[in-house]
Amino acid sequence: MSRLINFRADEELDKRLERLAKLTGRSKTFYIREAVSTHIDNLEDIYLADQVMDRLENGTESLHALEEVEKELGLAD
Repeated sequence: MSRLINFRADEELDKRLERLAKLTGRSKTFYIREAVSTHIDNLEDIYLADQVMDRLENGTESLHALEEVEKELGLAD
C-alpha cells in the first residue's frame, strides 16, 4: 500500500526533475522515490554506526579481535 508524502523542492531541483522526467518519459515522483529508496539504506547505516560509536565511547559496548573470537570458539587453526 502506498502512502502519500508531501515533498517541496526548490526551483532548481524541480527544474532538474522536470528535465529528467521529460527526457526519460518517467514521472518526477518516480525519480524522487528512486532517490529515497537508493539512499535510505545508507542513512540508516550511518545512524546505526553513530549509535555503535556512542556505545563504544561510553564503554557500554566493546570490540573483540576476530582471532580472539575464533580461538575462544575453538575455530582457530
